[in-house]
Amino acid sequence: MIDIEQFRTLIVRPTLIDMGLHSEAAENLLIGTAVQESTLTYLKQIGGGPALGVYQMEPATHDDIWANYLAYRDDLADTVRELSWGEPTAERMVWDLRYATAMARIHYKRVPEALPPANAISSLGAYWKDHYNTTLGAGTAQEFIENYQRHVMG
Repeated sequence: MIDIEQFRTLIVRPTLIDMGLHSEAAENLLIGTAVQESTLTYLKQIGGGPALGVYQMEPATHDDIWANYLAYRDDLADTVRELSWGEPTAERMVWDLRYATAMARIHYKRVPEALPPANAISSLGAYWKDHYNTTLGAGTAQEFIENYQRHVMG
């Protein structure tokens, strides 16, 4: 597992600041998402599924963000391209932690509902379930909460 505080201070926080999308709530939501989705351990979905990177984003979701969101937001798209230092492909999320973080943040940015309060872990878990894992996903808000408490709060 990647050290949580290093992941927070070296990857998540600076990426969000560079994007102009930083808040403590966004930071905690992304840390929780990575812990829930991959335990900050797995870079490809176990069992052969399509999800990639520590946030376990599917290539179809990645491509949809580019086609239907970033295509209409040139400044944000340019910022993400600058962060990726190369072709912004779904496969890049496996090894480029800043790019994967940017894409996960944009995934949440597309949601019209405001982010929950930064330290309301149960609300962050519900937000993750509703907007990232969705009702079709196997994860639960309770798992998010338990994983956050275990791995992030220690």
